[in-house]
Amino acid sequence: MTESSFGPWARVLANLVSKYGTKPASFICYFFILLIALILSCMFYYVALGEIKIVDVLAIIFFSAVTSPVLISIMIRSIHQLEDSKTYLESATQQEKLLNQTLKDNINRLNNEIDERKMALHAKHRAIEELRKEIAERKKTQQELAQQGMLLRSIVDSSPDLFYYRDEDGVFAGCNKMFEMVIGKSSEQLIGHSVEQIYPQNYLPEVLSTDTEVSTMHQPVTLDVEYPVNDENRWFEMRKLPFINDDGKYIGLLAFGRDITSRKEAEQALETAYKDKGKFIATLSHELRTPLNGIVGLTRMLLDTELSQQQKSWCNTIFSSAETLGNIFNDIIDLDKIDREQLDIATDSINVSDFINDVVNFAGLIADQKGLDFTINRVGMLDIYALLDPTRLRQVLWNLINNAVKFTHKGSVLLECKRENRESGPWLNISISDTGVGIPADQQERIFDMYYKAPDLTGTNAIGSGIGLAVTKALVLAMKGHIRVSSIQGQGSRFDVEVPLNLCKAPKQQSYAGRSLYILLVEDVPLNAEIATNLLEQRGHEVIWAETGEDALSMVATEDELDLILLDMQLPDINGDQVAKEIRADSHFDDLPIVALTANVRSAEQELAGISIQGALAKPINTTRLDKMLAELFGIDAQQANAKEYLDAITFSEQQQHELDIETITDFIDSMGSEAFKRSVMLFKTLNPKYCSELRQSLSDKDIDEYASVAHKLKGAAGSVGLDQVQLHTKKMELEAHQVQSAVLRDWIEQLEAKISEGIVLLEQAINLLVISDKAK
Repeated sequence: MTESSFGPWARVLANLVSKYGTKPASFICYFFILLIALILSCMFYYVALGEIKIVDVLAIIFFSAVTSPVLISIMIRSIHQLEDSKTYLESATQQEKLLNQTLKDNINRLNNEIDERKMALHAKHRAIEELRKEIAERKKTQQELAQQGMLLRSIVDSSPDLFYYRDEDGVFAGCNKMFEMVIGKSSEQLIGHSVEQIYPQNYLPEVLSTDTEVSTMHQPVTLDVEYPVNDENRWFEMRKLPFINDDGKYIGLLAFGRDITSRKEAEQALETAYKDKGKFIATLSHELRTPLNGIVGLTRMLLDTELSQQQKSWCNTIFSSAETLGNIFNDIIDLDKIDREQLDIATDSINVSDFINDVVNFAGLIADQKGLDFTINRVGMLDIYALLDPTRLRQVLWNLINNAVKFTHKGSVLLECKRENRESGPWLNISISDTGVGIPADQQERIFDMYYKAPDLTGTNAIGSGIGLAVTKALVLAMKGHIRVSSIQGQGSRFDVEVPLNLCKAPKQQSYAGRSLYILLVEDVPLNAEIATNLLEQRGHEVIWAETGEDALSMVATEDELDLILLDMQLPDINGDQVAKEIRADSHFDDLPIVALTANVRSAEQELAGISIQGALAKPINTTRLDKMLAELFGIDAQQANAKEYLDAITFSEQQQHELDIETITDFIDSMGSEAFKRSVMLFKTLNPKYCSELRQSLSDKDIDEYASVAHKLKGAAGSVGLDQVQLHTKKMELEAHQVQSAVLRDWIEQLEAKISEGIVLLEQAINLLVISDKAK
């Protein structure tokens, strides 16, 4: 076999050995050689001899069988050697490739390192250059910082405010010249020392407590500190702040202080001025109320005597004027309280309907004096009890009604009272409307400003002090309410007051104790003493009078059966608070009630703070409050609270109850007297024909608007004297005038005249019953 032909056979044998192993491959080759020898020998003998001899063929096969194992063994061994050589060569080749690759990698790495070293060398040169520049800039910056530090130090040292810094251990680390001057030590003597070594002992507790608060709470603290500087006490506003690093750790305390001595002195001067102002107002109020008390008391006493109708009218005018003057005093006192933020609201359980009736009586009187129509509309259930301050609310309404009457020259004043239920609870809405001069639109936002007076149509400022509406708004806000104004210049104004209603039960009535009281009245003004004595004696009490504090103390020491002391706060020798202190100094009089008499109840309560007193009454003495005070102290019913019992005992006919508003009539008579009510009825009888004539004239002129307007006036007039059915009929005439024919309007006038005639007869009968019962009482 040639080498070329051996190559494929060798590869075949190599594959067999690789695939089946050496022995199986040897057997396969052995049988394959025998098969080839058989085939070739048979072909040879057949071609050469023309016949096949079995013996010769077998001889060839035998020879092949004997020699082929050697040949196969040699071939397989050769193949193994060739495979080993091939494997070795392949391994060597692979190693050579790896070696070449490693060499290439090393060469590349070396080249990279060389490049990097070149770059590093260049970077080094650049860094050296930048370092030189940075050193130059740092030197420049250090110089600038040094200059800025010097400038900052100069600014800090020249600052009028003191400054210092302490580390976390409380040791001083820096300060400015102002702090050195205040402490009286240089920075060298301060830095490195603790607060215990610097501050006097009496300042250490406050210093250490505030330092602890700053260090623990990490919050700034501001406090006013008084410290002696050059033998003079100075006030400083100190602000201590925590010094916190980037990690949020407390590392020290910064403190700034500003000299506020002048401000403190101004505050003290202002406080002194406030006290002096309060004393002045209290004294002025006392001095003014003294003659006013005489006017009110004597007028009340005159009204209880037999007077002519004109004299009664004059007395009512005096009484109304005195009440108005008293309201001005209240505004002045409240103005002082507002200024000092001491305006208090004292609520009490009152009947809202009764309260409104009291206001209506006052309003009707002052409106009648000016010839104005006054009407009231009630909406909702008002016969309820609520916690209100009747004095403050009455003061609000009186101010507004007085203004409405003052600035209305003709026309009417309307009072509307409405109970409204809201999500937050019930509210009382009260509005006062007038047909007066009105308020310019650009002035309405300022109308409640202190001392502001809106100009009228002529351009001049309105008369008055300018404090009434400001005080009114403050009172409404103190009652947690709202007040609004709406107005059209030349047509009238409307003020709306809203206050929340805290509903409650009716106050429990006290039972009558059945005995008179022995009362010591301490009052330096004889007129005031006479009026107060008359009020108390009318209630069945015995009164002794002391004109000075010394007299009062003597009587307390000598009179063993005293039940009550009514003590005036301003006496000619010693003040009421000193009298009360000396009385309470003796334990024998611990149970003796003392009630202060003063023009300013709050001021008296402050002066008597710490002294056991049982109450305070404002001067001039209000009979309702006096009776209530006696009822609370001794279980005595208020005489005024029982004043209506005789009215409740009167039996009115069904027709009177149907035609008349009995509640309005009895309230009017109870408040103002039967004569005043009779005058109102006479005025209505005088005006009635005029109104009916105007109704017919407007119907003749086909002026339905005027017809409704006249009906509206009649409605208010009828309501003021309690003609209930007349009021309802005129209300129908007013509201439905535009909806019916002229014939119906004419019939309504005839019905109105009949109702008025019938109502006046019933009204006069009711008045006679009330007068008779009043006299019998």
